[in-house]
Order: sequence, then C-alpha cells, then structure tokens
Amino acid sequence: MKEIKEYCGVFGIYNSEHAAYYTYLGLYALQHRGQESAGIAVFNGKNIDYHKGFGLVSGVFSTEALDSLQGNIAIGHNRYSTSGASDSIDNVQPIVVSSKIGNIAISHNGNIVNALKFRKKLEDEGSIFRGTSDSEVIVHLIVKSKKGTVEEKIIDAVTKLEGAFSLLILNNNKLIALRDPWGFRPLVMGELEDSIIFASETCALDLLGAKYVRDVEPGEMVIVDETGIKSLYPFKNRNCRKSQCIFEFVYFSRPDSHIFGKSVYSIRKEFGKTLARENPVEADVVIAVPDSGLVPAIGYSEESGIPFQLGFIRNHYVGRTFIKPTQKTRDISVKVKLNPVPDVLKGKRVIVIDDSIVRGTTSRKIVRMLKEAGATEVHMRISSPPTKWPCYFGIDTPTKDQLIASNHSIEEIAEYIEADSLAYLSLEGMLKAAGGKECGYCTACFDGDYPISIPKEIIEQAKKE
Repeated sequence: MKEIKEYCGVFGIYNSEHAAYYTYLGLYALQHRGQESAGIAVFNGKNIDYHKGFGLVSGVFSTEALDSLQGNIAIGHNRYSTSGASDSIDNVQPIVVSSKIGNIAISHNGNIVNALKFRKKLEDEGSIFRGTSDSEVIVHLIVKSKKGTVEEKIIDAVTKLEGAFSLLILNNNKLIALRDPWGFRPLVMGELEDSIIFASETCALDLLGAKYVRDVEPGEMVIVDETGIKSLYPFKNRNCRKSQCIFEFVYFSRPDSHIFGKSVYSIRKEFGKTLARENPVEADVVIAVPDSGLVPAIGYSEESGIPFQLGFIRNHYVGRTFIKPTQKTRDISVKVKLNPVPDVLKGKRVIVIDDSIVRGTTSRKIVRMLKEAGATEVHMRISSPPTKWPCYFGIDTPTKDQLIASNHSIEEIAEYIEADSLAYLSLEGMLKAAGGKECGYCTACFDGDYPISIPKEIIEQAKKE
C-alpha cells in the first residue's frame, strides 16, 4: 500500500571538533524526513572519510563508527528514496568521490526532473555511474565542468538542472549550501559558537542549542571556508516562479520547526481552524490520526468549540516494513500502528482529522476501526485539499490514476471510506492560512499547476515505479 512518504533530510557543519557527532545528532532530529538509510562524510584535513548504511540513524552509527570520522567539517543525509533503487548502497548519501578537483561529497534533498537526459548524455560521453539516483548526476556534472574554480564548476552544473535541490557540498576545506531557484525544499542556516550549520529544518538546530540565523534563500549559494562566509546568486538571470512546497506544512516538517521563515505548528493549527470554519458539523468529540493530524485537530477543536480527545494511541515502535503474510494480518495492519480508545469513542459522534487521503484504503480502515470501537457517527475532515496530482519534486506519491481524488468526487470518496461525511480544506483557505499566495508556494499536487514542465520520460518512469 503506497502512501505519501517523506523524502530526505540534510545537515552540515563547518568548524567544529565534534563535527561528526553533531551531524549525527542533527540527523537524529531529522529522522522523520527519511528512514531508509543514513550517512555522514567528514573532511579530515586531507581526505573525506564517510560511513553510511541502511536503517535508522541509531542503527547505522555506532560509537566506533562516529569515532572513526575525525575532522571539523561534515555533512550528513537521511534518505527516503524518491529516485533510484532503495536497496543499493551506492544510492545511500552522502555521495563521495575522488576527482581532479579533489574529494567531493554531496547531500541532496529533492528531485531533478531533467536528470535522465543528462545521465544518458554523460554515459554516452563515457561517464560511469555506480548508482541510479538523480543525485549522482549532479556530482558528474560538477566534476566534468570545464570551468575554473570549484565554485564555478558547481555553478556551471547546477544552472543546468531543473527541479528541486537543496544541496550541501563538501569539497576539501569548503562547505557549500545551495538551494534551487524555485525554493522547493527548505534549508536553514544557524550558528553554534564558532561553527556554521545548515539543516533542512530548525528542529536540528534546536537539538544542538544552535541559533537560527536565516533561511538559505531560493537560488542562493552560500560558501563557507577559512576566509569566512560568501553568498552568491547564480540563478539571478533565470525567470523562476518561487514554489516552496506547501506540503511541508501539511505533513513533512516537524511541528516544532520553522521553515520558509514560518512556524510549522502555527500554520498547521491555522489549517485546522480554517477547516472548522469551512466545514462545520455537529459532533461530540474531535480526534486526530496521529501524528500529523494532531495540531490541526487542536485548531479545529478550538475554532468549533467541540472538545479534543486522544481517540487513537499510536505505536511509535513500528518500523517502515510490517510483514503481512495472510489476509487476516493484512486487515489488522493499521491497528499495529493505531489503536482506538473505546472510552473516548463509544456512543459519540466523532470528527476525525487527518492530513490527506491518497488511495483511501487506510482511511476506510480508520473509519471502520472507529465504528467498531463504538462511534455512532464518523465525520472525516482533511487538513489539506484533495490530492489529485503526483509530485515530481521529491515527494513519493502514487501516479494520477492511483490517487482516489483524481478519479472520484468527494461524495464518492466518502462512500468508499464509509464515513458519514467527508470534507477537505479548500486551496484558498490553505494558502490564506499559510500567509497568502504571495508567499510563493507550490500547490501542484492539489491543482496540477506545475512550476516546471515535466519531461515525458519522468512521467513514464513514475508509472513504472
């Protein structure tokens, strides 16, 4: 059962004797952004040492592994694959190579939509790829550039790219942070004593006690080395529509983070309040599908005056893979992660808040669980608009024909999931709650308005996957 998944988290630190350990902690804070694999690369003064593997951060890194990573500059990566096979160690980041411009390592959050075109061109020219991810294309473009300095080679490479890329690049004694000109993925900058830190979200800074300085701006390249901090704008002549991923506020980012200069918690709560104003219903209790439904449920409860209760208890110790060998165990798979609380639900008219509906199969199981636990009515409210279009910029969504909202009306979806009523947050209400359309958000998964033309080969590849 394929649902919307997280993509990746990146973390980097310059000038710290505890660079590897702090990167490990930063990745711990960003674990929600990817649980398939993790890695850290460190510049030791001469070379780049690295350690990476499959699994959670706590499983990939032992004390011995961290002790072996000596140096004062490091980058790290948590991965959930959106491009490339998830079972190949060559796709686990950071990607580290030795080249004529010295050792180089990159951590990439996002998805390059014209990567297949460049991969074919590079292979025709004799380049050999170890993995299948789009991130490896970036490395080859940098190394093969005929420009002079490392910075010029990076600029030459990234200005050819179309799509989402928040990048951290480690080259000898330089740490470079770069965000695509559309600004799809978040990337923040912080300070810890004499160290400079970059991370996907501010929650990673908070864990270390680091100070948030600012966001890396869309289209900005920040270079940190022994001379200080330098900022360049290599895309300044490119006409790109600012397109920050609004789904970060719906689901991906931690509610205690600030991204795109805004509080995730505050915006997520406002989603719930707007949802209550747009779609009221008489009920006895408001509950949430944890965890991403919790904050909008609080907002819905406050706005509606209907009390909020914990209607589900989540099992936080379930891994990504749950073996379901028989039909009976498949039917109870949702209960492995979520268990209803009958004392909250019995005899009650229930409003249940979730962040999205993808295929509808999980929502149907949730509604059935609530009714089996004694709920007399179940009204499902979704804190985002109907997801009708796939994402090609770093989110793992099913193809359009597999998204239930693409092929069915809200009434038909309500009937399928067996809810007494179903309503979604409007796109207009979502944008207003997030600060307004003028903030520059990508809403393509809701309205199909892609800020970049998607190549046909990318669409066909997504269908095969």
